[in-house]
Amino acid sequence: MSFLANLLGYVLNYIYNFVQNYGWAIIIFSILLKLIILPFTIKQQKTMKKTAKIQEQMKSLQVKYKNDPEKLNRETIDLYKREKVSPFSGCLSGILQLLIFLSVFYLVSRPLTYMKKIDSGIIENYKTELTENGETSSYPEIKIIETKSSEDENVNINMNFLGLNLSKVPMQNLNDFKVYIIPVLYIITTFINIKISMALTQNKKDKNVEKKVSKDGEETTEEQLESMQQMSNSMNYMMPIMSIAIALIAPLGLSLYWFVSNLLQLLERVIINTIFNKKEENA
Repeated sequence: MSFLANLLGYVLNYIYNFVQNYGWAIIIFSILLKLIILPFTIKQQKTMKKTAKIQEQMKSLQVKYKNDPEKLNRETIDLYKREKVSPFSGCLSGILQLLIFLSVFYLVSRPLTYMKKIDSGIIENYKTELTENGETSSYPEIKIIETKSSEDENVNINMNFLGLNLSKVPMQNLNDFKVYIIPVLYIITTFINIKISMALTQNKKDKNVEKKVSKDGEETTEEQLESMQQMSNSMNYMMPIMSIAIALIAPLGLSLYWFVSNLLQLLERVIINTIFNKKEENA
C-alpha cells in the first residue's frame, strides 16, 4: 500500500501545487483516478449486465441442487460457459478499487509523508515535540500541519475548503456540526450506489409468479429464492459499512474523496447503463 500511496502522492501534490487548495486538489484527483480505471469499470458493468440475464437460471440451479454442492458447481460452470460469462471477470476491477481505497487512506492520513515527501526525520522531530507538549492525535501528521504550518512552510497545506477544515476528524469534533456534512453526503451517495448496483445485477421479478418448479418436480417458493438473494445482497453492504465507520474516524479529506468518487460512480453507471440499453434495443 505504501508504494501505491507514494505514487498517488506525486499526483495529488502536483495538482495541489497548481490549485493551492487541498479540497479542490482532492476533487480533481478523484476525477483523474476515475478516468484511469474507467476501462475496468466498463468491463465490470458489462459483466454485471450479462450476469443479470442468467440470474434466474442460477436461482433454479441453487434450488434444484441445494443438497448436492458438487453437482451445483458443475452445472454453474456449464451455465457460465454456455452464456460466455466468466464469474471472475469482475474481480480485477474489484481488486483494483480495493487497492486504491486503501492507498488513498494511507495518502490522506499521512500527507506529509506521501504527498509532500517531507523527510521522515523532520516528521519524527515534530511528533516528539507534539508528544512533549501533550498534544496527541491518531493522525500526527495532520496535527503537525495544524500546529506547525505557520512556522514551517514545508508542512503547510491549505485545508480550508468552502468553510470546512479538511484536517478535522468527526469523532474528535463532536460539537462541530460542520464535520458531519461531508460524511452524511458520503453515506447517502453510498447507499444510492448500493441500490443501483443491486438493480443492475438482478432481473426484475414477475410479481404474479408465486412459485417455481424445478425439472425434477421439486416445488420451490419465491420466498426461498428471495432468501438466497438476500444472502448475496448482504455482501454488498460489507465494504460500504466498513468505509462509513472509517469516515467517522478519519480526516474529512478522506470523506471528501469518497463522496466525490461516489458522485462520479453514480454518473458513470447511469451513462454506461444507458449506452448498453440502447445497444441492446438496437440489437
